[in-house]
Amino acid sequence: MAQEGNGQKIDVAKSKEYYNWVMPLLRLLAFGATISATLVMALNNQKKTIVVATIGTTPIQATLNAKFQHTPAFVFFVIANGLGSLHNLLMLAFCFIGNKYDYKGLRFYVIGILDMINVALISGGSSSAAFMGQLGRNGNSHARWNKICDKFYTFCNHGEGAIIASFIGLLLMIITTAINIIKLKNVNNCAINIP
Repeated sequence: MAQEGNGQKIDVAKSKEYYNWVMPLLRLLAFGATISATLVMALNNQKKTIVVATIGTTPIQATLNAKFQHTPAFVFFVIANGLGSLHNLLMLAFCFIGNKYDYKGLRFYVIGILDMINVALISGGSSSAAFMGQLGRNGNSHARWNKICDKFYTFCNHGEGAIIASFIGLLLMIITTAINIIKLKNVNNCAINIP
């Protein structure tokens, strides 16, 4: 046990035990959310044939394809969530072998910084995709951009699911980052206060 400055006692072993199973669980859930967001959006594709004109009694049809590659915001969304998934997978592996490669507690600093970068990346990808999804669902009458979700209903629903999964992954990564910062503070307090 270590004594904190205001008289509270911290059970270092209990804190470490809690950290050892909560962090891998949060990272596993965040990995699941971000990889599902990546796969759903990357495989999101809908083809639709619509009548664009009628000459006499003959309809002229065009086949339109909605893919995530047609919108840069969705491409960034897939890349950001893919990198977030890779980060979580690497950090999961590091949870189990990281103690071997710790140099004076530096690992907590590095993991904290990488987690914050990951949160910023996933936040940017999710926000840009949410904006484009709202634009596709409602359009913008001021800019005269028509909505497309009335024509590509399945594409929009799959995109919506991917965005929701990404925001869940973002929330889990924010919680993970907060726990890492608290763990870093506790490690520093224990190192200072242990005689």
